[in-house]
Amino acid sequence: MKEEKDMQMKVLIAEDDPVSRRLLEVFLTKWGYQIVVASSGTEALELLAQIDAPRLALLDWMMPGLEGVQVCRKIRERKDRPYVYLLLLSARTQKEDLLLGLESGADDYLTKPFNAPELRARLNVGQRILQLQDSLMVAGAELLFRATHDPLTGISNRGMVLDALHKEHSRQVRQGGSFGIVLLDVDHFKSVNDTHGHLCGDRVLQEVVRRVASTVRPYDTVGRYGGEEFLIVVPSSDSANIFGLSERIRRAIESKPIATDSGEISVTVSLGLAVSSAIVPLDPEVMLDTADKALYRGKEAGRNRSEMGISQTATLSAVSEISPVKTGSQ
Repeated sequence: MKEEKDMQMKVLIAEDDPVSRRLLEVFLTKWGYQIVVASSGTEALELLAQIDAPRLALLDWMMPGLEGVQVCRKIRERKDRPYVYLLLLSARTQKEDLLLGLESGADDYLTKPFNAPELRARLNVGQRILQLQDSLMVAGAELLFRATHDPLTGISNRGMVLDALHKEHSRQVRQGGSFGIVLLDVDHFKSVNDTHGHLCGDRVLQEVVRRVASTVRPYDTVGRYGGEEFLIVVPSSDSANIFGLSERIRRAIESKPIATDSGEISVTVSLGLAVSSAIVPLDPEVMLDTADKALYRGKEAGRNRSEMGISQTATLSAVSEISPVKTGSQ
């Protein structure tokens, strides 16, 4: 049982002496490890640079090409790769050698001739450390996701989508061009909650987000702005592009009722738009205010419509053939 649990972890054996290398292969294979072999430090470094590289490595100190300590240093210089647990093997027994090996980036040090049970115990320690690190990374990623995403819909939360807006504004300041935002509000959403209950309301919001996500481009950012309001940041787009996207979203949502436990519910949305162009650049706060005012004008005019922000008079000429009045019916 212990040997099954032990592992199937891939281990690199970097040893130029064929006898020592074969002995290590026999032991590690018996203990259930997958073996990758290198006969030089250069080859070991190349193998550890691969995408599916071993996470645990036994490195002989004295090897052709690169010595074990040199491999350790180069591995530790790579900050963007998964951590590799490095165990140095050497006939050197001086404390100075041990310190040099550890300072070079090795995690552990074992002198030759090695004791097989001790080697196995040290490999077990390395594996536990790697598993613990992986668990911590997964937990950290989950915490980060929870801190940056809306728990109901799974999209960016208010802080993240506003951060995307500010980043896109900074990009425009550096590189020029245009970008826009769409502020979307689900029409009469309170009545959905009051009539069908909050669970059905949650289902409606989830489906609205799904339809929005299926309509926008992969590099557009969709975030929950608050309640039943959603903000979409649309890079590299002018007024015509923004309006076209908004209408596609509006039609996708009104196209068919949303299935819930209380039956099918027909839903529409109102959308307020704002564009920051090279001619009329706007900072994020002005864009949000412009889109918000456009959204409420659309609601006052009957809902289920896309409304371009009125501060974009300089760019509205680009869409003079497109009426900002809704094309659907309430």
